[in-house]
Amino acid sequence: MSISCIIVDDEPIAISLVESYVQKTPFLRLEGTFSNAIQAMEFLSANPVDVLFLDIQMPDVTGIELSKMIPPKTRVVFTTAFDEYALEGFKVKALDYLLKPFDYAEFLAAANKAKEWFDLVQKPIELTESGAHKENDFLFVKSEYKQLKIKLKDVLYFESMKDYIKIWIKTESKPILTLMSLKALEEKLSENKFMRVHRSFIINLDNIEVIERSQIVINKQRITVSEQYKSKFLEFVEKNSLL
Repeated sequence: MSISCIIVDDEPIAISLVESYVQKTPFLRLEGTFSNAIQAMEFLSANPVDVLFLDIQMPDVTGIELSKMIPPKTRVVFTTAFDEYALEGFKVKALDYLLKPFDYAEFLAAANKAKEWFDLVQKPIELTESGAHKENDFLFVKSEYKQLKIKLKDVLYFESMKDYIKIWIKTESKPILTLMSLKALEEKLSENKFMRVHRSFIINLDNIEVIERSQIVINKQRITVSEQYKSKFLEFVEKNSLL
């Protein structure tokens, strides 16, 4: 697959170097270069791309600040001369962190990481040998610098916490924490298995234990079905009820 990208850096030499690296990489497609974050943001508002190769220390708006304002599906590879920003970079949407000066081999490793990410997130279904569509039974999520494979049948529910999601698993006492919006996650889950019942919760329908008035009990946790999602949930209950 082809990955669209832009370069944002206030140093012309740095832009030229990264541009030459992008041109060497067959699966990258450069959509533009920008010398400041404000120009880049204006472009992205009308022309979303997959990846930003983004400097951190820039005037007016820093790379870290820009990374918090980009479209939800856009990812970042930070390019900077200051390694003290590494931890903060991974708290946002960073797939990788390139410390200047970096060579093409380092750049290619970061680009390949981006390609692996988009190969995963843009392949929500796979074909069986007969040609029928089969829903994936797992997701890869980024948590604490690792890509964790989560078996969807083991998920009790997903809980939103500002810019993060808590993933509650049957066999774990503590949730897995990952940087993602509940809306973006909802788009990747099967409607037959998962349902959003509240602005902060997506539940695994197979793991419902009790329904009591407007509340669902899953693993002793009570989750309220909000008015916005109640009609769809009641439709599911009626469809699967013997009464």
